[in-house]
Amino acid sequence: MPAAESLRLGIDVGHTNTDAVVVDPAGTLIARTKVPTSDDLDVSVETAIAGLLEEPTVDPALIGCVTLGAARTTDVIRTGAGLRRVAVLRIGGPLTFAVPPLVTWPEALRAAVAAGSRIVEGGCEFNGERIAPLDEAAIAAFATAVAPDAEAIAITAVFSPVDPADERRAAAILRHELGEIPISMSHEIGSMGLLERENATVLNAALSGDATGTAAALHAAIRRHDLDAECYLGQNDGTQMALAYATRFPVLAIGSGPANSMRGGAHSSGVTDAIVADIGGSSTVVGRLVNGFPCESLTPYTMSGVVTNFRLPDVVEVPIGGGPMHDALCCGGSTPTLTDAAVTAGRTTFGSHPVPGNWGKRLSRMLTEADRLLAEAVDRVGLGADDLPLVVVGGAGGIAPDRLAGVAEVIRPPHFDVANALGAAIAPVSGYAERICAGRPDLLRAAIDKLTTDAFSRAIQAGADPDRVQVSGIEEVPLAYLRDPAVRIKVRATGPPVTAPARAAAALSSIHRTGRRTRS
Repeated sequence: MPAAESLRLGIDVGHTNTDAVVVDPAGTLIARTKVPTSDDLDVSVETAIAGLLEEPTVDPALIGCVTLGAARTTDVIRTGAGLRRVAVLRIGGPLTFAVPPLVTWPEALRAAVAAGSRIVEGGCEFNGERIAPLDEAAIAAFATAVAPDAEAIAITAVFSPVDPADERRAAAILRHELGEIPISMSHEIGSMGLLERENATVLNAALSGDATGTAAALHAAIRRHDLDAECYLGQNDGTQMALAYATRFPVLAIGSGPANSMRGGAHSSGVTDAIVADIGGSSTVVGRLVNGFPCESLTPYTMSGVVTNFRLPDVVEVPIGGGPMHDALCCGGSTPTLTDAAVTAGRTTFGSHPVPGNWGKRLSRMLTEADRLLAEAVDRVGLGADDLPLVVVGGAGGIAPDRLAGVAEVIRPPHFDVANALGAAIAPVSGYAERICAGRPDLLRAAIDKLTTDAFSRAIQAGADPDRVQVSGIEEVPLAYLRDPAVRIKVRATGPPVTAPARAAAALSSIHRTGRRTRS
């Protein structure tokens, strides 16, 4: 059944609350809920879905797509719990022996993940010329050595974004030697920069176990509620991917929370070019929207001490948050929070208790400092573009001022406090393709045509409706400091998700015949 004819359900599992929404075929929010987050992901998801299904506006038989936003992958990396042990193969000898794999990682994280590494001969130059023949015998020997400990494999070849042939051949050898084992290849994950791309690939391999658990939890919740819906996870560019694709590329879920908030804010406000501030309980994330999607970071990203270069939204995080509500003065607690300050200043209404007057001066100072930090973050993200509006979202969005220096206006769109879940619900599916190409015009045209085909294929693999995929962006970035002119080309294709057809189609047909909603 086409995605345009079904309801879509979006879920965001935050550290404090789990938000969930249902949108109709036009993208209009028709139901929402907010429940406390449990330590168990499946409990949080199932409770949120149960809350939505109690709403009279929601027919379970019409839900064709369920998308889980933030999957807490950052917490998994930070704690090391649930990470798989990864054998790391680098193809680039003898040029890359100086810096071994994982040598820059924090010791504790390296100990949790590393299951052996080896550098073998092979790889290519940026123009595709071979550095050395691929040492297939060394790869087979590596497989034998790591077989007892490895739970996943990460393969990185020098300039594999130019020519991934060596990575693909190495993967085939390792599968032959080791059988079915999760294998991550760097040309499918990162960009230029050998060490950063290798790090991202190792993280992807290490997260493969957690992604499988997340997929199982979402599937189980869907089955328990008897929903016939396709399941997706949010990506870090504001789009989504089918679960089977997400278990191959779990690293793409990192940063999906801020991306979904920005997309949700854009959707509910109707603004496609803006600065978005997502204000939560303990921190605020500020990012830039360009054509309705988060602006992508152009610099390497450090996560738990590991430098990576996979795509992530370009955001600034500042220590502004509403605070712990159960301890807030306005809720009968004894801890002054920014929510108390906003209530005292008349910015928002919250809680069941009046804020004692003796806290007035301190709360005023707290709010002034928060406004200063927010204005600085907005200025850093906006880069002087003072004609842009500021879209405020997040559960503590009420603490933001109605006016702020450096922005054209402050917008709190409808349902700003569940923007993350809304962004997950309305997200399209995307696929990317990227490579380095010589700067000749004829070669550039041929490369763009090939990358467009590849991006379409990856979008469909990720769960996009094959009949509705289209190109949504082409980037051409000239590369400096190379002997010959070269350009990095990236093509993005997007389309609505495929939805489960059987029950939803039958329910829709019944509605068309009778003019009323029926429940299964």
